[in-house]
Amino acid sequence: MVYIIGLTIACFLILLLFYKKDKQAADYLLVAWLVTMILHLGLSYMQYTGAAYLYPHLLGLTFPLPLLHGLFLYAYASEQTGTPVLKSKTFFLHLLPFVFLVVLGVPFYSLPAYRKTEIFQNQGQGFEWYTLTQLILISLSGLAYTAATLLKIRKYRKNLLNYFSNTKKKKLEWIAWSAIGLAAIWIMAVLFNDPVIFAGVALFILFIGVSGIQQAPVFYSDIPFEQATGLLPEVEKYARTGLENEEIRSLMSRLETLMQEEKPYTNGELTLKELASMLHCSPNHLSQAINAGYGKTFYHYINGYRIREFLEKTTLPENRKYTFLALAYDSGFNSKTTFNKYFKLETGKTPSEYFDTFA
Repeated sequence: MVYIIGLTIACFLILLLFYKKDKQAADYLLVAWLVTMILHLGLSYMQYTGAAYLYPHLLGLTFPLPLLHGLFLYAYASEQTGTPVLKSKTFFLHLLPFVFLVVLGVPFYSLPAYRKTEIFQNQGQGFEWYTLTQLILISLSGLAYTAATLLKIRKYRKNLLNYFSNTKKKKLEWIAWSAIGLAAIWIMAVLFNDPVIFAGVALFILFIGVSGIQQAPVFYSDIPFEQATGLLPEVEKYARTGLENEEIRSLMSRLETLMQEEKPYTNGELTLKELASMLHCSPNHLSQAINAGYGKTFYHYINGYRIREFLEKTTLPENRKYTFLALAYDSGFNSKTTFNKYFKLETGKTPSEYFDTFA
């Protein structure tokens, strides 16, 4: 039953992606990954039920497939963070473990049908060396791609702070959890038999679906990181700016005037690109001015203003009928967690501690 559930969910997700408008490279990668999962689950189900013995040429086709799952996850994360690995000149190196297992399996694939059936029915007798090699490669590959994906997401999140004032929906948390979930499945592959492993796979596919649908960009609309920010990658960000100190001071002065007079920070989804447009300057120039002039990221700079706006609102008699959270939202915050975090960062106290001193 768990095989059927996994196959059904995977097919449903592919259908959602098929009807998605403005598909990007990441979407095609996700489709390819889901198709690989369907193939893997389908072949494994046939082996589990014994149906594969009616078609012995299908036996062994699953041998190298586990090595593709970590690669697909890493490639998908790379596309979503604006650092596409598919365009890398060394991408073929990622495929070497998969190709190695295929080549290593040629002695099995070249056997007559009755021998393949005998080997599977006798738990791989005669090919124990292949099973051990496969297990080692899958374990190493799984751990490596999990670590690489998590590091890429961490770097991406750090980079987000220069571009967005609200990062809650942009942290790609579901991809990070997917990496951890995939690592758990690889560990299960070492400790448990196929039914337990593929129950985990079915749950993993369900997680991808639920998390992806909750984060609408995954299955409905997808704006690449660089397109959304209008900025260059982090390593090139200031390479083409060349702002002098005087220009930085002038831009900072214009920025302060805008912040005090128009209060753009009350827009909970304010981005660096939008603020730069209001100042009629390039996003890269503005980012450099904030980083160099204030020693802060765009994210910290804007949320600092929001805290000060909140504190000002709490002093007004007409606002006493509102809760602190309502005033925080009115100041530009759209998350209680973010508000509490930056309130303590600015004041050194939690909101309750701060206001208790004035009670």
